[in-house]
Amino acid sequence: MILYLQKVRGQPAGWGGGWAGPGRACGQDETGPLQEEYQPGKALSEAELKNAISIHHALATRAKDYSKRPHVFYLRTADWRVFLFQAPSLEQMQSWITRINVVAAMFSAPPFPAAVSSQKKFSRPLLPSAATRLSQEEQVRTHEAKLKAMASELQEHQAALLGKKARGKEAEEQRQKEAYLEFEKSRYGTYAALLRVKLKVGSEELDVVEAALAQASSPEDGAPPPRSSPSLQPRVSSQPRAQRRGSEPRAGAGSGRRRP
Repeated sequence: MILYLQKVRGQPAGWGGGWAGPGRACGQDETGPLQEEYQPGKALSEAELKNAISIHHALATRAKDYSKRPHVFYLRTADWRVFLFQAPSLEQMQSWITRINVVAAMFSAPPFPAAVSSQKKFSRPLLPSAATRLSQEEQVRTHEAKLKAMASELQEHQAALLGKKARGKEAEEQRQKEAYLEFEKSRYGTYAALLRVKLKVGSEELDVVEAALAQASSPEDGAPPPRSSPSLQPRVSSQPRAQRRGSEPRAGAGSGRRRP
């Protein structure tokens, strides 16, 4: 599944950031286009693939703590890079958030089993890039199981920290693990809620699913309301509209540029 900005002021979008609205976007495996410019059956060019952003295991959330520009949303990818995008309107921002998260929920395969290691250092597990082979009913159950697992692990992690005062590297690793568990809990909760609505609607058309979600959502969330997403603001740099510069959290292993 890929998302990319087609052009920045008439030029191919690069990784340095720049002005652009959501251009053409499509998913390799989704059943419907994300934008009207998508043409089924048309292969992506080399330039388009170069500017692609994978959205498997990604989560889009409204940038409520970003005040420099309106209608901005975050996109955190599987490698924990964070991108900022600005939509022309609140409605289009909602549409992008909803469609990105629905497609990610539909096609993100279950994570690989955790590696067995004697090291105590925290590291995020690897996430498969291939599309899931599960049915959508099985996919929902998998997301719900991961949600419960993440919530339980987060609770255990926080309980273990009570009364302890870690310092230096140990404290940083504890912070990284807590941030990861909070994000994964939010991601799987969003995925499960979205797919539940999609299955209830019984349609593969994203327009129909989006309309149903809009009725079940608050106008600011882009997803059914029970779960909130952790703030991404501390881990991203302030950049202009429709960011193509990835910003990596201090703990991240992604390939995005670090915040200066």
